[in-house]
This record gives sequence, structure tokens and C-alpha cells, in this order.
Amino acid sequence: MNLPDLDSELEFSFSKSSGPGGQNVNKVETKVELRFNIGKSKLLNFEQKNKLLDKLSNKITTDTEILIVIQEKRSQLKNKEISKKKFYSMLEKAFAVVKERKATKPSKAAVEERIKAKKISAERKSTRAKPIDF
Repeated sequence: MNLPDLDSELEFSFSKSSGPGGQNVNKVETKVELRFNIGKSKLLNFEQKNKLLDKLSNKITTDTEILIVIQEKRSQLKNKEISKKKFYSMLEKAFAVVKERKATKPSKAAVEERIKAKKISAERKSTRAKPIDF
């Protein structure tokens, strides 16, 4: 599926981070919260919305919002870029088409080789056994 550019519908909020940064953490709001409301999106069609709601059900809030919180870096701009990349990679994974697996059988040569290996292993193990006394 072709994804439209959803940057216009992304909402960002910033707060003070609890990560590394010393006193900078106490002064600068570097923590980034990215929010995207699937239900209110005008750029996604009905099919795409349903697919997202189905595939990302464990990452969606009760208000049909995708919430991504990033506080890895000391810079607000870097955290914002990381959150966007994470958001778009989530969408790519959700819209990726999974190839159906075709059932196949092993070749005759592979089957014979496996049986031969089993017989060799069985012989090796049988020599380890203690002889039976009657």
C-alpha cells in the first residue's frame, strides 16, 4: 500500500526528560510524545484505518491513538526525528504483505541422507550398550 505523508496529522508534545543530561534535564523539555489519531485521520482511507487498528491493536490507546514516547537523546530535535522514524517503521510493518508459505516435501536424496545418518547414529549408540546376560 502507498502511504501518504502523514506529517501534517502528527501531534507532538514535549516535557522534561528523565534520561541522561545532568542539569540540562531539569531545564530543557527534550522528551517527545508523538500522537497520531487513526480515527480522525483524513489522509488514510477506511481500509488502511481498519488494517492499522487490527495490526497495531496492542499499541493503540482507547481513543484510537498511536502514542510514541522518546527520551533517548539530549536534543529535542533528535528525539523528534527518532519518534517519526519509529512511527513510519511501525506503519510499514503493519502494511507489509506477508507472503503465504507453500508447503513442500523433502527430495528423495534428502530423505535417504537423513535415514542413513539415523542408522549410523543408531549403530554408534548400540555399541555403547552393556551386553545382556541370561
